[in-house]
Amino acid sequence: MAGLAESGSNPDVDLLYDINGLAKDAPPWFDRVMEFVGEYGLLLAIVLLVLWCWWSVRRRGDEDAASSVAALVWAPLAAGIAVLVNVPIRGFVERPRPFLDHQGLEVLVSGKTDYSFVSDHATIVMAMAVGLFVANRRFGLVALVLAVFGGFIRVYMGVHYPTDVVGGFALGTAVALLLSPVAMALLTPVVRAVERSPRVGWLVRGRGRGVGGDGADSVVPGARSERAGAGASERDLAA
Repeated sequence: MAGLAESGSNPDVDLLYDINGLAKDAPPWFDRVMEFVGEYGLLLAIVLLVLWCWWSVRRRGDEDAASSVAALVWAPLAAGIAVLVNVPIRGFVERPRPFLDHQGLEVLVSGKTDYSFVSDHATIVMAMAVGLFVANRRFGLVALVLAVFGGFIRVYMGVHYPTDVVGGFALGTAVALLLSPVAMALLTPVVRAVERSPRVGWLVRGRGRGVGGDGADSVVPGARSERAGAGASERDLAA
């Protein structure tokens, strides 16, 4: 892989210069914003999306709330496992950071001394985004867009080649999807046990949100009208 960085005629290197060249033309304040977003902002945004989705699932109190929460728990776990998988990959490939082999790059973050392939940031955000997509497509699509943008920023910052980011996307997606069935089989019973707990059950289902509870958050469509109809029939019989 290190050979990919040897020639400026390489498409990977050309794209690196094209994207990173945008940082040279941007005002300093914009680069500082991109630096923060690329290092912390997008990861924080995806974490907040996971929490927002959890809050939404918990408030609805759906019949399948436990499996939905289990899928949300899997999202950060998938990211952690993907990073662990990346450790031997980076050690095997040993690809230097692009600014070590190429002159004239605008490097927005200094002190990066580890290897470049595969990008940890790209791996983490994509694994969490795919995990969130498995749990909820609406939130997951937003997270996927943020993850792709995050990969672009890593190249913009001059700390990764485009192929580092693509590799991170592939690794994060593979871990999140391939291990999802096993993870759900293990996590769902645990979350169901938490749901039944009188002390921490609120983490899975909001208080008073039992299956068959009244209100618009009712799981079974039309359940409210059926109960109302049953009540009316009882009153008619009583009359």
